[in-house]
Amino acid sequence: MSEENQVNAADTQATQQPVLQIQRIYVKDVSFEAPNLPHIFQQDWEPKLSFDLSTEAKQVGDDLYEVCLNISVETTMESSGDVAFICEVKQAGVFTISGLEEMQMAHCLTSQCPNMLFPYARELVSSLVNRGTFPALNLSPVNFDALFMDYLQRQEQAEQTTEEENKDVH
Repeated sequence: MSEENQVNAADTQATQQPVLQIQRIYVKDVSFEAPNLPHIFQQDWEPKLSFDLSTEAKQVGDDLYEVCLNISVETTMESSGDVAFICEVKQAGVFTISGLEEMQMAHCLTSQCPNMLFPYARELVSSLVNRGTFPALNLSPVNFDALFMDYLQRQEQAEQTTEEENKDVH
């Protein structure tokens, strides 16, 4: 009887251990446009780069989450304003995640998972730009932990502002 209790206690501890496993990493969507080829190559290469990054996460099953890292890069010519290229990548993954509290889960979905996806997305962007015969584009690493902390601070400030506005009304 005591062995059963020990086994059940061990099972309970095992289920409470945090789990983060990659199930699959894949390209969900990709687009590369170079609308002003070939005349763009007749201009001096003075690019102006615009970079946007976002993440999406949704639960797709028991302890299964899809996380999508969206990257958009638009390069225009400084002198003429002509678009050299637009590259959009949605790099996604399915992750098994369990045993986390709400804040830990939010951090995992918005920081740890995108951090695992970013090297794949960066390589894909670089490859697409290279195939367009443009100069190499190597995206700098992204500190997803810092972005998550910034998000939390903005949320806290918004809550404080709302509380102050509610006090002023009453």
